[in-house]
Amino acid sequence: MDVPGSSPPAVPHPAAPTVPALADGTRRALDPRVVDLDRDVGIIATASISGALLLAIAITALAADRPPWFFALLLLAWAAVTAALLWQTFAWPPLEYRHASYRLDGLGIEIARGVIWRSIVNVPISRVQHTDVSQGPLQRRYGLGTLTIYTAGTDYARVDLPGLEHATALAIRDHLLPRRSDDGV
Repeated sequence: MDVPGSSPPAVPHPAAPTVPALADGTRRALDPRVVDLDRDVGIIATASISGALLLAIAITALAADRPPWFFALLLLAWAAVTAALLWQTFAWPPLEYRHASYRLDGLGIEIARGVIWRSIVNVPISRVQHTDVSQGPLQRRYGLGTLTIYTAGTDYARVDLPGLEHATALAIRDHLLPRRSDDGV
């Protein structure tokens, strides 16, 4: 029975994957929902950029005394930019997803990514200073999070791994935290 003013019942969260299951050295793909998330972000960016360009063309048409072919050329350029942004919105995220992965073991984490320029970053546990897991509003909608690893040193002092299921990101964060007894905090 619901009581007015009481909080709604808690929605159970899926159990976080166990660290031994994650830290077996197997290369793992990101969560496939990251493709839909990236497309949503792309749709928002495309609509914003395309709308702003169309508004600029309309203002130019009203304010400037130019021949009609000039505005036709501007509209053609607008259509080309919008088409390119739409291609990036729908075709690029699956490519990026196929080339992004991570591998977790007892020594640390290895992150591979990149479609054209590929990179592999290894972060040993001994270099980890602290870790964060964050979620933006769209990531929350998809149940995803970003694991951020802060390391000692200047190169790759901050390493981000977006596109993880939130529970998985929390489990990896806990695995990477230093377990030294001499910690002053």
